[in-house]
Amino acid sequence: MKHLAEEDNRVPVKIKIWSFVCTAGVCAADQISKRAVVSALSVNESVALIPGFFHLTFIYNSGASFGILQGKSLYFTLINGAILLCIYLAVLFRKGISSPGRILLGIIAGGAMGNLADRLHYGAVVDFLDFRGIWSYIFNVADMAVVCGGLLFALVIILNDGKDGNHKAKPKH
Repeated sequence: MKHLAEEDNRVPVKIKIWSFVCTAGVCAADQISKRAVVSALSVNESVALIPGFFHLTFIYNSGASFGILQGKSLYFTLINGAILLCIYLAVLFRKGISSPGRILLGIIAGGAMGNLADRLHYGAVVDFLDFRGIWSYIFNVADMAVVCGGLLFALVIILNDGKDGNHKAKPKH
């Protein structure tokens, strides 16, 4: 028979479900936006939505974020798959992750899944969001989910550090 304290550490099923809903939602938004760009633009074509600031520019990125390590798509496909597996295992089984943290992991997983789908289908990632007025990198919805989700996940960890009862109290000197 399980102790009451062990029962309290279980992750509510609805949080797990919401995490997977976020994964599916982000992946769907990413893939729908990429399909729209692929069907409307030619590779390397750019359309100014706000001239000099925001363009839709269709490129294939066979490297990592910000175009580094070009031509290593197989490597990133394998890494991406491993990261997705780790995220899903953490969402399902890892104790000590807050509910907001699990939702953010779902968002990160959705971004990773969107880019993995591109690598499997095209051999590269479709990028198209081009904020020329801010920087020279072209990215996509999945990239935004991974970066923003990752930053917010780190913030959740920092803000929740020691509040979940899983950390030992520091000895007083």
